[in-house]
Amino acid sequence: MSTPRKSPKRPATRTAPAPSGPNGGRPAVPVADRPVEDDFWPRVTRELADDLAVDALARDRAGKVPFDEVARLQEAGLPALLTAPGPDLRGVDWRAACAVVREISAADSSVGELLAHHYALSWTSRFLDPLRAAPDPLARAAEENWLLAGDMEPPPAESGHGLVLTPSDTDDGGWFLDGTRAFASAVTVADRLVVGARPGGTGDQLVVLVDPGAPGVFTEAGTDRVGQRLAGAGTVTFERVPVGPGQVLGVLPHDEHAVAPFTTLAPIALRLLLVHVGLGIAEGALAEARDISRAGHAGPAPAGHPTRLPATDGAPDDPYLLLAYGELATAAHTAAAVVERATDALARGLCAGWTLGVEERADVAVLVSAAEAVAGQAAVHITTRVLELVDGAPGTGAGGGGPGFDRFWRNARALTAPTQAAHRLRDIGDHYLNSTHARLTLLA
Repeated sequence: MSTPRKSPKRPATRTAPAPSGPNGGRPAVPVADRPVEDDFWPRVTRELADDLAVDALARDRAGKVPFDEVARLQEAGLPALLTAPGPDLRGVDWRAACAVVREISAADSSVGELLAHHYALSWTSRFLDPLRAAPDPLARAAEENWLLAGDMEPPPAESGHGLVLTPSDTDDGGWFLDGTRAFASAVTVADRLVVGARPGGTGDQLVVLVDPGAPGVFTEAGTDRVGQRLAGAGTVTFERVPVGPGQVLGVLPHDEHAVAPFTTLAPIALRLLLVHVGLGIAEGALAEARDISRAGHAGPAPAGHPTRLPATDGAPDDPYLLLAYGELATAAHTAAAVVERATDALARGLCAGWTLGVEERADVAVLVSAAEAVAGQAAVHITTRVLELVDGAPGTGAGGGGPGFDRFWRNARALTAPTQAAHRLRDIGDHYLNSTHARLTLLA
């Protein structure tokens, strides 16, 4: 049964405590407090990734709600990284944010997924309302180091109306929010939820910001997940939750022809961030397998070979092992090249803002679809093969699988399973052959 969302005390973290912020005692580390050296964020990301890698297997097996992981992210200041540059805040661009997600995912892909969803949602107001006159409710997200969760996109048609807004009887023009939705990431640990709901269940959709600790909000954590166990997935039920006009981030028109091309970059941006999560999984698995092989462990015998070739002293020189790593490294490099091209295209589209045209949007969508297809296949292939490469190595346990190497495969499968690769390839082919544009839709 669902229970009201509470804000339990976060566990102590490993570094010196930062000053507490107003968001329930978590350390608030605004970007303005950070140094301005160009290498600062890469260095912070590497240090956090190294820290997460130390106990990634133990935390994956424990499968607890990721309060500790979120505390580590917030102490590093990473939730506030992707902010708009201004007089008070020094933000970074989407390329840098994608690089952060990719490196964190190589160490712990569940934490990478948390961050990916947060970064996509942090731009909600900009995707929806560029000429906003009222204060942006998300301005506090960077100031107070919030972690965001939710989904601004409408639910699939087969799932019903989703969330519904009913006008309240107050004079402020607010609503009551009702309904239930499942979310893929962070709802069990988020500081705020970004959700879309339709007044009366029909028409245009309002995207609103909700406090998960508010009365009437009930969160049920997802359990028994195959992979991405620490991503904080769950189901949220809203029962007459008050929503004021100041909580509205923007409007999604019901008529897709009224949606601006720039607005439809929102789901594409999230898809690309999740591609970086998948690429990080592949690179992390390959790097850990390489460390085991470098330690002198034997690789698997090739098909038809009667015995495993012996391990060597020093650098491995088993030709079949070298062949296997050559194949996997090439697959990783190929995926990275495609993903980086898509990242550059999305960054250009985001810089274009509301001047972005339909043609340019279609080109970005095609490149992101290609990145999804290539990186998804590479992630599953690489994580499957590394299970074979470390099978039977000393200290990896009976039955093979390495020291928790199955988690890379499980995470890759869980992350890529919702993506219909055939649909992406069909859209790419239609665009290439017939110059057909993908629909301007908010659905991923």
